[in-house]
Amino acid sequence: MNYIRRTAAAVLFFFLLVGTPSARVQRPEDIAKRKSFGALVDRLSEKAGYFGSDNLVSNELSMLHVLGKLSQMNVTGGAYIGVGPDQNFSYIAQIKPRIAIMVDIRRDALLQHLLFKSIFMMSRNRVEYLSLLFGRPLPRDFRKWNNKTITELVDYVDRTAADEKLVARTHTEIHKRLSGFGVELSERDLETIDDIYRAFHQSGLEVRYTIRDRPTGRFFPAYRELLLEKDLDGRQRNYLAAESDFQVIKTMQDRDLIIPATGDLSGLKAVKAIGDYLHEINEKVSAFYVSNVEFYLVRNGSFDRFVENLRALPINERSVIIRSYFNYAYYTSQHPQTIDNYFSVQLLQTIESLLRDQSAGGYDSYYDLVTRRSLDLRATTP
Repeated sequence: MNYIRRTAAAVLFFFLLVGTPSARVQRPEDIAKRKSFGALVDRLSEKAGYFGSDNLVSNELSMLHVLGKLSQMNVTGGAYIGVGPDQNFSYIAQIKPRIAIMVDIRRDALLQHLLFKSIFMMSRNRVEYLSLLFGRPLPRDFRKWNNKTITELVDYVDRTAADEKLVARTHTEIHKRLSGFGVELSERDLETIDDIYRAFHQSGLEVRYTIRDRPTGRFFPAYRELLLEKDLDGRQRNYLAAESDFQVIKTMQDRDLIIPATGDLSGLKAVKAIGDYLHEINEKVSAFYVSNVEFYLVRNGSFDRFVENLRALPINERSVIIRSYFNYAYYTSQHPQTIDNYFSVQLLQTIESLLRDQSAGGYDSYYDLVTRRSLDLRATTP
């Protein structure tokens, strides 16, 4: 993303809008809670790295295809770990973990999750969340929207113009929330969060994944398509498709149970720190969503270090990796589980089987990794 440097006047305007931390009354219990959340974010994080894309939203149209198999395998509770933006929330809404940790090599991902957290905490239901995220006026009868379909919510956002006064008020409230999370944020961090928020309210449901060093291709769906996607049984299962799923995420955000961290999956600190923390709180990993990060780890020669980090995590026989495979560009072979009209393929593998394979000699290639032990999502047995 091209970050906009604020002028001195703009910085002054920001402080006039949100005030200074010392100007706001802070209760002792709020300070303690904030420090605890911020301290955990810091404890689990390591130095950020670079990734050449602005994945404000997912590029995986197939992301819901694993939900049926996750249910069949009784993957539930425990701790959820995931990379990337809000596609994680659809997995969390089904798995209902007791804690979720979002870990991504990009600092921007941590900042985006803080933005999401702010808006979740400001929202009473799905339509208010979408209204605030996209700067659209809230329907007068918004409390009656709890039973609306996701299609009706999408139609509302699409046909409703952004309200700049609402955007300004929401911006102010977001910054107030950010100052209460106990996460140390630089001026550049705040600018980045503003840029992310601007992308949503200016682009609307056309916001999509982009690659910085080449044009965005036809492979990347608009957010609208992601919201309306279905699982393999033909059901709309995005976390915003049902009010009950949204409330699962909101409750976790309100209780500081979705923790963003900056980390390299093959790095020296983050994943092992997550493992240490999960051992301390006696939670096993239910699911680890890695998207297609393993492709880059194999290519960069750091996949072995990732597997060693996996060994530090508390798991059981149902603990799974959720991964994505893309049938284009640098992937030369179509995956056997490819579904017509989908460029991405969502896959499941138990973490135990990956660790056993690695101990027995590992994988011959990335394609071997994503095909050898991938569970059949259509099979009726785990």
